[in-house]
Parts: sequence; C-alpha cells; structure tokens
Amino acid sequence: MSGPASFAPDVEPTSASHRALWLPGLAFAAGGAVAATVVAAVADAVGVSLEIADERIPLLGFTQLAFVFSVVGVALAAAFRRWSGRPARMFVRTTVVLVAVSLVPDLLIPDVDAVTRVTLIVSHFAVAAVVIPGLRSRL
Repeated sequence: MSGPASFAPDVEPTSASHRALWLPGLAFAAGGAVAATVVAAVADAVGVSLEIADERIPLLGFTQLAFVFSVVGVALAAAFRRWSGRPARMFVRTTVVLVAVSLVPDLLIPDVDAVTRVTLIVSHFAVAAVVIPGLRSRL
C-alpha cells in the first residue's frame, strides 16, 4: 500500500544513519565480553595464575568489565553518530586510543607475572576485535 495514508515508507532506508545501533551494540558488547572471558578461561585452563597481589581475578570479572566498558563504547558510537560528520572515523580513532590507554594499568600493575600481564592485554584486544569493527559497521 502506498500513498499519503500509508504508514510504511515506499523504500526501505538503507543508509547507516537509519539502522539501529543500540540493540546490535549490546550484542557486540556481549560478544566482546564473551571474547574476554574465553581468553581468560583458556589462560586459566593452561595454568596462568590470573592473580594480582595474591588475589585471583574471577572469570566473571573479565565478563563484567568487558561488557560495561563495551557499553560505554556503544554510547560513544551513538554520540558520534548524532554529532559527528564522520562518525565511523571518529569512533575508530577514539576507541583505538582508549584501548591503548586501557593497557596502561595492565602494564603498570606491580607483582604480576608476565603471562598474567599478557593475558590481561590479550583480553583487551579480544574485546576490541569484536566491538570496534561491529559498531563501526553500524555507523
């Protein structure tokens, strides 16, 4: 049905600006959380201590932090989509910098063995590998 009384548009919107962001963004955030958890679980399975200052990092801790910070990424993507002329470019640049900054604590934590430190860093990259391209594709 077309014409003035129609509620459906004659043409489906195809531009990125008309595609939903939040629901897929939350799916990417969940995927990133799973990726971080898998990295930690594999490391744990092969004997990596996952301890900082004699306290074990629970696997759910990887899941929770990855999800929360990924949702922050979704909010950034939504903001760039709304207020930037080049949202995908701004999003990627900003998130690459934020991933780099997020590595600083992992590099500076005292009393952490090298394999645990590498596991923490790899978990950041695993999340970024899921979330950044996923959200970029929606911008």
